[in-house]
Amino acid sequence: MTETASDQRRHWKERVPADTAWKPKAGMSKHARAAEQDRAAGGSHMRAVSLGEGRYARASIALRLYRKQRRIRAYLRWSQAGETRERYVGEVDASTRAANLKTAWEMARAAGYVTTEEVPSSSWASSLASRAVMQANKGRDTKPERLLRSALHRKGLRYRVSTRPIPELRRTADIVFPKARVAVFVDGCFWHGCPEHYRPASKRAEFWKDKIAGNQARDAETTATLEEHGWKVVRLWEHEDASQAAERVSQVVRERLEGMGTGSAGSRLKGLPE
Repeated sequence: MTETASDQRRHWKERVPADTAWKPKAGMSKHARAAEQDRAAGGSHMRAVSLGEGRYARASIALRLYRKQRRIRAYLRWSQAGETRERYVGEVDASTRAANLKTAWEMARAAGYVTTEEVPSSSWASSLASRAVMQANKGRDTKPERLLRSALHRKGLRYRVSTRPIPELRRTADIVFPKARVAVFVDGCFWHGCPEHYRPASKRAEFWKDKIAGNQARDAETTATLEEHGWKVVRLWEHEDASQAAERVSQVVRERLEGMGTGSAGSRLKGLPE
């Protein structure tokens, strides 16, 4: 006789669930745990507990094994006013932790315990996903910048970081070589309209078209102004290989120094502060 799904669930509950059905992997980092919850919920914006007045708390699902009952129970947890709050969601009985988390989030949403976080009215983003992308684009010390700086340092070059080449001009370069008068900008593909990776937005298309065009116009103005004052501007895209980009910058800096007078470019470069 073929065993029904109901019979299988009843049989499954007659024995203690395996650790893989509820227990998180050992040594998971905070970032990994958050990513696991995001996948199960359908995104970080789907893990919102409304606190009223447009405020939200980011919740998570905790799975607990009750050995005597041989049951796995799911609880919704979040922080509010400095205290951890918890609410029972229900029992789950899948064979994997990922499946049980997904089921628990569906149960919490069906019960109205969680909601979808809305984009703040003050934000330019058209969705929580695009807002997350924009928030990830930091103004300085981005990963591409750090990789480029490391590659330049290995070549014996010394530089200044996030500095105005011309103090009175409100334009900050990512990497500056004062003696060689070289300013390097590492442009983000999203904000500066990279021809290889930028994709026009489907929502608020006209707004984003104007926004990116404005950034590009400002970039062109910055380059022209610095060059008028005797600076050499090198613009790189964040997707470029750091080693190749460093070689390009190195060549420009050395050529500039060699054209300024006596002394080897290498010895003069090493004296520049970082």
